[in-house]
Amino acid sequence: MAGLIHLHSTLLPSASALRRRAGAPGPSVSRRRCRVEAKIREIFMPALSSTMTEGKIVSWTAAEGDRLAKGDPVVVVESDKADMDVETFHDGFLAAVLVPAGESAPVGSAIALLAESEEEIPAAQSQAASFSSGAAASPPPPQETAEEASAPPPPPPPPAPVAVSAPAPPSPAAQGGARVVASPYAKKLAKDLGVDLFSVTGSGPGGRIVAKDVETALAAPKKAAPVAAARPDVPLGSTVPFTTMQGAVSKNMVESLAVPTFRVGYTITTDALDQLYKKIKSKGVTMTALLAKATAMALAQHPVVNSSCRDGKSFTYSSSINIAVAVAIDGGLITPVLQDADKLDIYSLSRKWKELVDKARAKQLQPHEYNSGTFTLSNLGMFGVDRFDAILPPGTGAIMAVGASQPTIVGTKDGRIGIKSQMQVNVTADHRVIYGADLAAFLQTLSKIIEDPKDLTF
Repeated sequence: MAGLIHLHSTLLPSASALRRRAGAPGPSVSRRRCRVEAKIREIFMPALSSTMTEGKIVSWTAAEGDRLAKGDPVVVVESDKADMDVETFHDGFLAAVLVPAGESAPVGSAIALLAESEEEIPAAQSQAASFSSGAAASPPPPQETAEEASAPPPPPPPPAPVAVSAPAPPSPAAQGGARVVASPYAKKLAKDLGVDLFSVTGSGPGGRIVAKDVETALAAPKKAAPVAAARPDVPLGSTVPFTTMQGAVSKNMVESLAVPTFRVGYTITTDALDQLYKKIKSKGVTMTALLAKATAMALAQHPVVNSSCRDGKSFTYSSSINIAVAVAIDGGLITPVLQDADKLDIYSLSRKWKELVDKARAKQLQPHEYNSGTFTLSNLGMFGVDRFDAILPPGTGAIMAVGASQPTIVGTKDGRIGIKSQMQVNVTADHRVIYGADLAAFLQTLSKIIEDPKDLTF
Protein backbone atom coordinates (compact mmCIF):
# COMPACT_ATOMS: atom_id res chain seq x y z
CA MET A 1 0.00 0.00 0.00
CA ALA A 2 1.06 3.54 -0.57
CA GLY A 3 2.62 5.31 2.36
CA LEU A 4 0.75 7.69 4.61
CA ILE A 5 2.43 11.01 5.37
CA HIS A 6 1.09 13.48 7.94
CA LEU A 7 0.43 16.98 6.63
CA HIS A 8 1.93 19.62 8.90
CA SER A 9 0.09 22.88 9.33
CA THR A 10 0.36 26.29 10.96
CA LEU A 11 -2.35 28.35 12.57
CA LEU A 12 -3.76 31.44 10.89
CA PRO A 13 -5.33 34.07 13.16
CA SER A 14 -9.06 34.63 12.95
CA ALA A 15 -10.53 37.99 12.00
CA SER A 16 -11.28 38.88 15.63
CA ALA A 17 -7.68 38.25 16.64
CA LEU A 18 -6.42 40.46 13.81
CA ARG A 19 -8.71 43.32 14.93
CA ARG A 20 -7.30 43.16 18.45
CA ARG A 21 -3.72 43.17 17.14
CA ALA A 22 -4.56 46.31 15.14
CA GLY A 23 -5.51 48.09 18.35
CA ALA A 24 -9.30 47.84 18.26
CA PRO A 25 -10.75 48.02 21.79
CA GLY A 26 -12.15 44.90 23.29
CA PRO A 27 -13.29 43.83 26.73
CA SER A 28 -11.04 41.78 28.99
CA VAL A 29 -8.12 41.84 26.58
CA SER A 30 -5.64 40.29 29.01
CA ARG A 31 -7.94 37.39 29.76
CA ARG A 32 -8.90 36.76 26.09
CA ARG A 33 -5.26 36.51 25.02
CA CYS A 34 -5.09 33.14 26.74
CA ARG A 35 -7.67 31.68 24.35
CA VAL A 36 -6.73 30.00 21.06
CA GLU A 37 -8.39 32.19 18.45
CA ALA A 38 -6.71 30.76 15.36
CA LYS A 39 -8.89 28.06 13.78
CA ILE A 40 -7.72 28.04 10.16
CA ARG A 41 -4.68 25.96 9.29
CA GLU A 42 -2.57 25.76 6.18
CA ILE A 43 -1.94 22.33 4.69
CA PHE A 44 1.56 22.26 3.25
CA MET A 45 3.13 20.30 0.40
CA PRO A 46 5.13 17.64 2.27
CA ALA A 47 8.67 16.53 1.44
CA LEU A 48 8.29 12.85 0.57
CA SER A 49 11.98 12.27 -0.12
CA SER A 50 15.31 13.94 0.55
CA THR A 51 15.63 15.03 -3.10
CA MET A 52 12.08 16.31 -3.53
CA THR A 53 11.79 20.07 -4.14
CA GLU A 54 8.22 20.16 -5.43
CA GLY A 55 5.29 17.80 -5.64
CA LYS A 56 2.45 17.28 -8.07
CA ILE A 57 -1.12 16.81 -6.88
CA VAL A 58 -2.39 13.57 -8.41
CA SER A 59 -5.84 13.81 -6.84
CA TRP A 60 -7.68 15.09 -3.80
CA THR A 61 -9.29 12.24 -1.87
CA ALA A 62 -11.46 14.71 0.04
CA ALA A 63 -13.68 17.41 -1.42
CA GLU A 64 -14.05 20.97 -0.18
CA GLY A 65 -16.44 21.03 2.76
CA ASP A 66 -15.72 17.43 3.84
CA ARG A 67 -15.23 16.74 7.53
CA LEU A 68 -11.81 15.23 8.27
CA ALA A 69 -10.44 13.42 11.27
CA LYS A 70 -6.78 13.30 12.20
CA GLY A 71 -5.16 10.55 10.13
CA ASP A 72 -7.66 10.65 7.25
CA PRO A 73 -6.13 10.59 3.74
CA VAL A 74 -6.61 13.96 2.05
CA VAL A 75 -4.49 14.09 -1.09
CA VAL A 76 -2.34 11.89 -3.33
CA VAL A 77 1.00 13.56 -4.09
CA GLU A 78 3.42 12.52 -6.82
CA SER A 79 6.99 12.85 -5.59
CA ASP A 80 10.10 12.30 -7.68
CA LYS A 81 9.83 8.54 -7.08
CA ALA A 82 6.32 7.47 -6.07
CA ASP A 83 2.69 8.43 -5.48
CA MET A 84 1.93 8.80 -1.79
CA ASP A 85 -1.35 9.06 0.11
CA VAL A 86 -1.04 11.95 2.56
CA GLU A 87 -2.94 12.23 5.84
CA THR A 88 -4.22 15.28 7.67
CA PHE A 89 -2.57 16.13 10.96
CA HIS A 90 -5.66 17.74 12.54
CA ASP A 91 -9.43 17.36 12.81
CA GLY A 92 -11.49 19.86 10.83
CA PHE A 93 -13.08 20.66 7.47
CA LEU A 94 -11.32 20.90 4.13
CA ALA A 95 -12.29 24.51 3.51
CA ALA A 96 -10.40 25.44 0.35
CA VAL A 97 -8.13 23.71 -2.14
CA LEU A 98 -5.33 26.06 -3.25
CA VAL A 99 -3.56 23.71 -5.68
CA PRO A 100 -5.95 21.65 -7.83
CA ALA A 101 -5.22 18.15 -9.11
CA GLY A 102 -2.72 18.08 -11.93
CA GLU A 103 -0.75 21.11 -10.73
CA SER A 104 2.52 21.27 -8.81
CA ALA A 105 3.69 23.24 -5.79
CA PRO A 106 7.05 23.69 -4.02
CA VAL A 107 7.72 21.70 -0.87
CA GLY A 108 6.52 23.68 2.15
CA SER A 109 4.01 25.83 0.26
CA ALA A 110 0.33 25.88 1.16
CA ILE A 111 -1.87 23.59 -0.94
CA ALA A 112 -5.14 23.81 1.04
CA LEU A 113 -6.78 25.36 4.08
CA LEU A 114 -8.29 23.40 6.95
CA ALA A 115 -11.02 24.99 9.09
CA GLU A 116 -11.62 23.78 12.61
CA SER A 117 -15.40 24.24 12.36
CA GLU A 118 -18.01 24.80 9.67
CA GLU A 119 -18.40 28.40 10.86
CA GLU A 120 -14.77 29.06 9.91
CA ILE A 121 -15.15 27.81 6.32
CA PRO A 122 -16.22 31.20 4.85
CA ALA A 123 -13.25 32.89 6.51
CA ALA A 124 -10.94 30.22 5.12
CA GLN A 125 -12.38 30.70 1.64
CA SER A 126 -11.74 34.42 1.92
CA GLN A 127 -8.20 33.61 2.94
CA ALA A 128 -7.93 31.31 -0.12
CA ALA A 129 -8.93 34.21 -2.37
CA SER A 130 -6.02 36.21 -0.99
CA PHE A 131 -3.67 33.33 -1.88
CA SER A 132 -4.99 33.40 -5.45
CA SER A 133 -4.68 37.15 -5.79
CA GLY A 134 -1.20 37.24 -4.21
CA ALA A 135 0.40 36.09 -7.46
CA ALA A 136 -1.54 38.59 -9.57
CA ALA A 137 -0.48 42.16 -10.23
CA SER A 138 -1.47 44.84 -7.72
CA PRO A 139 -4.79 46.56 -8.53
CA PRO A 140 -4.75 50.19 -9.65
CA PRO A 141 -5.17 52.90 -6.97
CA PRO A 142 -8.80 53.60 -6.07
CA GLN A 143 -8.63 57.34 -6.87
CA GLU A 144 -8.68 58.36 -10.54
CA THR A 145 -8.02 61.67 -12.22
CA ALA A 146 -10.65 63.25 -14.43
CA GLU A 147 -8.77 62.22 -17.57
CA GLU A 148 -8.53 58.61 -16.37
CA ALA A 149 -12.23 58.62 -15.54
CA SER A 150 -13.14 59.86 -19.02
CA ALA A 151 -10.96 57.25 -20.75
CA PRO A 152 -12.69 54.09 -21.92
CA PRO A 153 -12.60 51.40 -19.26
CA PRO A 154 -10.02 48.65 -19.71
CA PRO A 155 -11.22 45.21 -20.67
CA PRO A 156 -12.43 43.19 -17.70
CA PRO A 157 -9.88 40.84 -16.14
CA PRO A 158 -10.36 37.11 -16.51
CA PRO A 159 -12.66 35.64 -13.90
CA ALA A 160 -11.01 34.56 -10.67
CA PRO A 161 -10.99 30.88 -9.86
CA VAL A 162 -13.99 29.75 -7.87
CA ALA A 163 -13.09 28.91 -4.30
CA VAL A 164 -15.60 26.08 -3.93
CA SER A 165 -16.00 23.58 -6.72
CA ALA A 166 -18.88 21.20 -7.22
CA PRO A 167 -18.11 17.49 -6.82
CA ALA A 168 -16.70 16.12 -10.05
CA PRO A 169 -18.80 13.48 -11.82
CA PRO A 170 -17.39 9.99 -12.13
CA SER A 171 -14.69 9.82 -14.77
CA PRO A 172 -12.21 7.22 -16.00
CA ALA A 173 -9.16 7.04 -13.74
CA ALA A 174 -6.81 6.46 -16.64
CA GLN A 175 -5.76 9.87 -17.89
CA GLY A 176 -4.63 9.30 -21.43
CA GLY A 177 -3.61 5.76 -20.47
CA ALA A 178 -0.67 7.09 -18.49
CA ARG A 179 -1.84 6.84 -14.87
CA VAL A 180 -4.38 5.09 -12.71
CA VAL A 181 -5.73 7.23 -9.87
CA ALA A 182 -6.95 4.78 -7.24
CA SER A 183 -6.84 4.30 -3.51
CA PRO A 184 -4.19 1.88 -2.21
CA TYR A 185 -6.87 -0.58 -1.10
CA ALA A 186 -8.56 -0.41 -4.51
CA LYS A 187 -5.23 -1.19 -6.21
CA LYS A 188 -4.65 -4.18 -3.94
CA LEU A 189 -8.22 -5.40 -4.42
CA ALA A 190 -7.94 -5.07 -8.20
CA LYS A 191 -4.71 -7.06 -8.20
CA ASP A 192 -6.23 -9.82 -6.05
CA LEU A 193 -9.39 -10.02 -8.20
CA GLY A 194 -7.62 -9.64 -11.53
CA VAL A 195 -9.44 -6.43 -12.48
CA ASP A 196 -7.77 -4.07 -14.97
CA LEU A 197 -7.88 -0.62 -13.34
CA PHE A 198 -7.60 1.08 -16.74
CA SER A 199 -11.11 -0.17 -17.51
CA VAL A 200 -12.65 0.97 -14.20
CA THR A 201 -14.57 4.23 -13.82
CA GLY A 202 -13.88 5.97 -10.52
CA SER A 203 -16.62 7.48 -8.39
CA GLY A 204 -14.34 9.11 -5.82
CA PRO A 205 -13.14 12.73 -5.78
CA GLY A 206 -11.63 13.70 -9.13
CA GLY A 207 -12.49 10.31 -10.62
CA ARG A 208 -10.40 8.39 -8.08
CA ILE A 209 -11.12 4.66 -8.02
CA VAL A 210 -12.28 3.27 -4.70
CA ALA A 211 -12.92 -0.31 -3.61
CA LYS A 212 -16.61 -0.33 -4.56
CA ASP A 213 -15.71 0.67 -8.12
CA VAL A 214 -13.48 -2.40 -8.43
CA GLU A 215 -16.24 -4.63 -7.10
CA THR A 216 -18.73 -3.08 -9.53
CA ALA A 217 -16.36 -3.62 -12.45
CA LEU A 218 -15.89 -7.25 -11.45
CA ALA A 219 -19.65 -7.87 -11.39
CA ALA A 220 -20.28 -6.05 -14.67
CA PRO A 221 -20.55 -8.14 -17.88
CA LYS A 222 -17.36 -8.29 -19.90
CA LYS A 223 -17.14 -5.94 -22.88
CA ALA A 224 -15.07 -6.26 -25.99
CA ALA A 225 -11.78 -4.44 -25.61
CA PRO A 226 -11.46 -1.28 -27.71
CA VAL A 227 -9.16 -1.47 -30.69
CA ALA A 228 -7.72 2.03 -30.22
CA ALA A 229 -4.16 2.33 -29.00
CA ALA A 230 -3.64 3.14 -25.32
CA ARG A 231 -1.40 6.09 -26.08
CA PRO A 232 -1.01 8.05 -29.32
CA ASP A 233 2.42 8.54 -30.82
CA VAL A 234 4.21 11.74 -29.84
CA PRO A 235 4.31 14.14 -32.82
CA LEU A 236 7.79 14.62 -34.20
CA GLY A 237 9.27 18.00 -33.37
CA SER A 238 7.16 18.45 -30.24
CA THR A 239 8.60 19.49 -26.88
CA VAL A 240 7.53 17.41 -23.91
CA PRO A 241 8.32 18.63 -20.37
CA PHE A 242 9.92 16.30 -17.84
CA THR A 243 7.71 14.37 -15.51
CA THR A 244 8.49 14.75 -11.82
CA MET A 245 10.50 11.52 -11.88
CA GLN A 246 12.38 12.45 -15.05
CA GLY A 247 13.24 15.81 -13.51
CA ALA A 248 14.65 14.09 -10.43
CA VAL A 249 16.72 11.70 -12.56
CA SER A 250 18.06 14.64 -14.56
CA LYS A 251 19.03 16.52 -11.39
CA ASN A 252 20.82 13.48 -9.95
CA MET A 253 22.71 12.82 -13.16
CA VAL A 254 23.94 16.42 -13.32
CA GLU A 255 25.08 16.20 -9.68
CA SER A 256 27.02 13.02 -10.48
CA LEU A 257 29.22 15.01 -12.87
CA ALA A 258 30.86 16.66 -9.85
CA VAL A 259 32.18 13.30 -8.62
CA PRO A 260 35.60 12.11 -9.93
CA THR A 261 34.84 8.62 -11.20
CA PHE A 262 36.75 5.87 -12.98
CA ARG A 263 35.72 2.57 -14.55
CA VAL A 264 37.02 -0.98 -14.35
CA GLY A 265 35.80 -3.89 -16.53
CA TYR A 266 35.96 -7.61 -15.83
CA THR A 267 34.95 -10.83 -17.63
CA ILE A 268 33.17 -13.48 -15.54
CA THR A 269 32.36 -17.05 -16.60
CA THR A 270 28.73 -17.84 -15.81
CA ASP A 271 28.34 -21.56 -16.71
CA ALA A 272 27.92 -22.67 -13.10
CA LEU A 273 25.61 -19.75 -12.28
CA ASP A 274 23.44 -20.53 -15.31
CA GLN A 275 23.12 -24.17 -14.23
CA LEU A 276 22.19 -23.17 -10.69
CA TYR A 277 19.57 -20.76 -12.04
CA LYS A 278 17.96 -23.50 -14.15
CA LYS A 279 17.68 -25.72 -11.06
CA ILE A 280 16.05 -23.19 -8.73
CA LYS A 281 14.16 -20.98 -11.19
CA SER A 282 10.99 -23.00 -10.62
CA LYS A 283 11.12 -22.04 -6.93
CA GLY A 284 10.71 -18.37 -7.78
CA VAL A 285 14.39 -17.44 -7.82
CA THR A 286 15.35 -14.69 -10.28
CA MET A 287 18.69 -14.00 -11.91
CA THR A 288 18.54 -10.47 -10.45
CA ALA A 289 18.36 -11.95 -6.95
CA LEU A 290 21.29 -14.28 -7.69
CA LEU A 291 23.44 -11.40 -8.94
CA ALA A 292 22.44 -9.22 -5.97
CA LYS A 293 23.27 -12.01 -3.53
CA ALA A 294 26.66 -12.68 -5.14
CA THR A 295 27.46 -8.96 -5.15
CA ALA A 296 26.48 -8.58 -1.49
CA MET A 297 28.69 -11.55 -0.50
CA ALA A 298 31.64 -9.97 -2.32
CA LEU A 299 30.99 -6.56 -0.75
CA ALA A 300 31.06 -8.16 2.71
CA GLN A 301 34.72 -8.98 2.03
CA HIS A 302 35.52 -5.55 0.55
CA PRO A 303 33.69 -2.92 2.66
CA VAL A 304 35.53 0.00 1.04
CA VAL A 305 33.59 -0.67 -2.19
CA ASN A 306 30.40 -0.36 -0.14
CA SER A 307 31.45 3.02 1.32
CA SER A 308 30.58 6.54 0.19
CA CYS A 309 31.83 10.12 0.29
CA ARG A 310 29.22 12.84 0.86
CA ASP A 311 31.13 15.88 2.10
CA GLY A 312 34.35 15.65 0.09
CA LYS A 313 36.38 15.38 3.30
CA SER A 314 35.65 11.89 4.61
CA PHE A 315 34.07 8.60 3.65
CA THR A 316 31.63 6.41 5.52
CA TYR A 317 31.73 2.64 5.79
CA SER A 318 28.10 1.56 5.45
CA SER A 319 26.83 -0.61 8.30
CA SER A 320 24.51 -2.52 5.96
CA ILE A 321 24.85 -3.96 2.47
CA ASN A 322 21.82 -2.66 0.60
CA ILE A 323 21.79 -3.52 -3.10
CA ALA A 324 19.86 -1.03 -5.24
CA VAL A 325 18.82 -2.39 -8.63
CA ALA A 326 17.86 -0.05 -11.46
CA VAL A 327 14.38 -0.69 -12.88
CA ALA A 328 12.88 1.09 -15.88
CA ILE A 329 9.25 2.05 -15.35
CA ASP A 330 6.79 4.10 -17.37
CA GLY A 331 8.11 7.63 -17.47
CA GLY A 332 11.38 7.16 -15.63
CA LEU A 333 13.85 5.05 -13.68
CA ILE A 334 13.87 3.93 -10.07
CA THR A 335 16.18 1.80 -7.93
CA PRO A 336 14.34 -0.49 -5.47
CA VAL A 337 16.65 -1.57 -2.66
CA LEU A 338 17.26 -5.11 -1.40
CA GLN A 339 18.23 -4.29 2.18
CA ASP A 340 20.71 -6.53 4.01
CA ALA A 341 21.10 -8.61 0.86
CA ASP A 342 24.08 -10.46 2.33
CA LYS A 343 21.98 -11.76 5.24
CA LEU A 344 18.89 -12.98 3.37
CA ASP A 345 18.69 -16.41 1.76
CA ILE A 346 18.19 -16.49 -2.00
CA TYR A 347 14.52 -17.48 -1.76
CA SER A 348 13.60 -14.66 0.62
CA LEU A 349 15.63 -12.27 -1.51
CA SER A 350 13.73 -13.30 -4.66
CA ARG A 351 10.36 -12.88 -2.97
CA LYS A 352 11.39 -9.46 -1.70
CA TRP A 353 12.58 -8.45 -5.17
CA LYS A 354 9.27 -9.40 -6.79
CA GLU A 355 7.41 -7.39 -4.14
CA LEU A 356 9.62 -4.35 -4.73
CA VAL A 357 9.21 -4.49 -8.52
CA ASP A 358 5.41 -4.71 -8.21
CA LYS A 359 5.38 -1.71 -5.87
CA ALA A 360 7.76 0.24 -8.13
CA ARG A 361 5.54 -0.24 -11.19
CA ALA A 362 2.51 0.81 -9.15
CA LYS A 363 4.49 3.83 -7.82
CA GLN A 364 3.91 2.69 -4.25
CA LEU A 365 7.49 2.35 -2.97
CA GLN A 366 8.20 3.90 0.41
CA PRO A 367 11.21 6.31 0.56
CA HIS A 368 13.38 3.83 2.47
CA GLU A 369 12.72 1.27 -0.26
CA TYR A 370 14.42 3.34 -2.96
CA ASN A 371 16.84 5.77 -1.28
CA SER A 372 18.76 3.48 1.11
CA GLY A 373 21.03 1.74 -1.41
CA THR A 374 24.76 1.47 -0.67
CA PHE A 375 25.75 -0.20 -3.97
CA THR A 376 23.85 -0.21 -7.27
CA LEU A 377 23.35 -2.83 -9.98
CA SER A 378 22.24 -1.93 -13.49
CA ASN A 379 21.50 -5.00 -15.63
CA LEU A 380 20.88 -4.54 -19.35
CA GLY A 381 21.97 -8.08 -20.12
CA MET A 382 18.33 -9.16 -20.24
CA PHE A 383 17.98 -6.95 -23.32
CA GLY A 384 20.96 -8.52 -25.05
CA VAL A 385 23.38 -5.67 -24.29
CA ASP A 386 26.85 -7.15 -23.98
CA ARG A 387 28.59 -4.22 -22.24
CA PHE A 388 27.92 -0.65 -21.15
CA ASP A 389 28.94 1.94 -18.55
CA ALA A 390 26.64 3.23 -15.80
CA ILE A 391 26.53 6.68 -14.19
CA LEU A 392 27.29 6.77 -10.47
CA PRO A 393 24.24 7.74 -8.37
CA PRO A 394 25.01 10.63 -5.98
CA GLY A 395 25.70 9.55 -2.40
CA THR A 396 27.03 6.09 -3.26
CA GLY A 397 30.51 4.75 -3.91
CA ALA A 398 30.02 2.42 -6.88
CA ILE A 399 27.60 1.06 -9.47
CA MET A 400 28.08 -2.10 -11.54
CA ALA A 401 26.80 -2.43 -15.11
CA VAL A 402 26.02 -6.06 -16.01
CA GLY A 403 25.99 -7.25 -19.62
CA ALA A 404 24.48 -10.36 -21.19
CA SER A 405 25.99 -13.80 -20.70
CA GLN A 406 27.00 -15.16 -24.10
CA PRO A 407 28.78 -18.28 -25.40
CA THR A 408 32.40 -17.31 -26.02
CA ILE A 409 35.34 -19.17 -27.53
CA VAL A 410 38.12 -19.26 -24.92
CA GLY A 411 41.48 -20.91 -24.41
CA THR A 412 41.67 -23.47 -21.62
CA LYS A 413 44.56 -23.95 -19.20
CA ASP A 414 45.73 -27.08 -21.02
CA GLY A 415 46.10 -25.14 -24.29
CA ARG A 416 42.87 -26.25 -25.86
CA ILE A 417 40.02 -24.17 -27.25
CA GLY A 418 36.60 -24.39 -25.64
CA ILE A 419 33.29 -22.54 -25.34
CA LYS A 420 32.19 -20.91 -22.10
CA SER A 421 29.36 -18.56 -21.23
CA GLN A 422 30.81 -15.24 -20.14
CA MET A 423 29.48 -11.83 -19.19
CA GLN A 424 31.10 -8.42 -19.04
CA VAL A 425 30.71 -6.27 -15.92
CA ASN A 426 31.89 -2.67 -15.65
CA VAL A 427 32.08 -0.88 -12.31
CA THR A 428 31.96 2.93 -12.07
CA ALA A 429 33.40 4.12 -8.75
CA ASP A 430 34.09 7.30 -6.78
CA HIS A 431 37.88 7.69 -6.98
CA ARG A 432 37.96 9.78 -3.81
CA VAL A 433 37.36 6.69 -1.67
CA ILE A 434 37.79 3.67 -3.98
CA TYR A 435 40.96 2.94 -5.94
CA GLY A 436 41.73 0.62 -8.82
CA ALA A 437 43.26 -2.07 -6.61
CA ASP A 438 40.11 -2.04 -4.45
CA LEU A 439 37.87 -2.70 -7.46
CA ALA A 440 40.21 -5.34 -8.87
CA ALA A 441 40.14 -7.27 -5.60
CA PHE A 442 36.35 -6.94 -5.34
CA LEU A 443 35.80 -8.18 -8.90
CA GLN A 444 38.11 -11.14 -8.38
CA THR A 445 36.07 -12.15 -5.33
CA LEU A 446 32.80 -11.66 -7.21
CA SER A 447 34.09 -13.79 -10.08
CA LYS A 448 35.01 -16.65 -7.72
CA ILE A 449 31.54 -16.56 -6.11
CA ILE A 450 29.75 -16.62 -9.48
CA GLU A 451 32.00 -19.32 -10.97
CA ASP A 452 31.46 -21.52 -7.89
CA PRO A 453 27.98 -20.43 -6.67
CA LYS A 454 27.28 -23.21 -4.14
CA ASP A 455 27.24 -20.66 -1.28
CA LEU A 456 24.51 -18.57 -2.94
CA THR A 457 21.78 -20.99 -1.84
CA PHE A 458 22.65 -20.79 1.85
